[in-house]
Amino acid sequence: MNGKCLQTMIYLDNSATTKPCERAISALNSALIENWGNPSSLYKLGLEAENIISSVRTEIADMINAREDEIFFLGSGTEANNLSIIGAVNLMKRRGNKIVTTSVEHPSVLNTCKYLEQQGFEVTYIKPESDGNLSCEKVLSAVDEKTVLVSVMLVNNETGCIFPVAKIAEGLKQKKSIAIMHTDCVQGFGKMPLDVTELGVDLLTASGHKIHGPKGIGFLYKKKTLQLKPIIFGGGQEKGLRSGTEAVPLIAALGGAIDDLSVTDSFNKIKRLHAYAYNKLSAIDGILINSPKENSLPFIINISVKGLRSETLLHFLESKEIYVSSGSACSKGKGSHVLTEMGLSADRTDSALRISFSKFNTDNDIDLLCEALAVAQNSLRKKGY
Repeated sequence: MNGKCLQTMIYLDNSATTKPCERAISALNSALIENWGNPSSLYKLGLEAENIISSVRTEIADMINAREDEIFFLGSGTEANNLSIIGAVNLMKRRGNKIVTTSVEHPSVLNTCKYLEQQGFEVTYIKPESDGNLSCEKVLSAVDEKTVLVSVMLVNNETGCIFPVAKIAEGLKQKKSIAIMHTDCVQGFGKMPLDVTELGVDLLTASGHKIHGPKGIGFLYKKKTLQLKPIIFGGGQEKGLRSGTEAVPLIAALGGAIDDLSVTDSFNKIKRLHAYAYNKLSAIDGILINSPKENSLPFIINISVKGLRSETLLHFLESKEIYVSSGSACSKGKGSHVLTEMGLSADRTDSALRISFSKFNTDNDIDLLCEALAVAQNSLRKKGY
């Protein structure tokens, strides 16, 4: 990409991935060049690598009010979700065979649950309300004495809607349920204040590349008292929960990204930007907002543009060097299962775009996006798209 592209590109697909920040890149390079030892080695080079891992583990624990020995590094949010779900039901399978989740989870949760259905587990999928919100009561009413796992994401990756994880966890306690509580926090970590004690969860998963860190690194919070079963076996790294030599450079880069975070400042900036974008988009004839105005993380706005297909719009905007998505990046252009589960019409889901912000976005980015959407409606409709 030439210099001009770098200057003019407007990137509004930050829920798919984010641009690595300078601190993350610097930490990555330092670990590759200077601290490349195996952290399991007992000599100085290995201990220096182990110290990096311990330092980042402490940073994450402090961010979410956890213990250091409750944080485990894995290869991605997807792997963390797989380990959480499969490990939990394997631990509890003698006590029950039922899982309760939502129908709008990330594919790494939904497809893991589908796999477990093939293994004989019963899975109940709770649909959201028409505005994207999730009923705590509907989730809890599906929990019975056979339920061993409840998995509910904290922030929906397509609409930005915040789900009532803490209320669900509290409800499980009141019901004296044996179920383990897991939350996919990939879209929430680093973007909103988090406290695992307040959330009341047993398992929480997150990823580095959503917060200006690198791809290929994620982590799992596992409550100390929970004896989760591993799904990868080998040399016993990460206290036997996730064997395989730790990716020290990626862990270091995750630490660099965390060092660069200012959760409160970033949240307040994005909240103002979200309000600005919401008002400007709402004022454009033919645009419908699919994300709830309240009870949503301001980093995401999902819209539909009447009469125009998502893919056509996406490529039109790409021609203007404006980058958005038509839904979850992991769906690779497939129609949004989230909007479908909300009960939106096919026309509306087929014309949906997800706009997602980072701390690097500006009002000018929104202005240019809105101008391009107005031009797209006029131009593409004339061409019969």
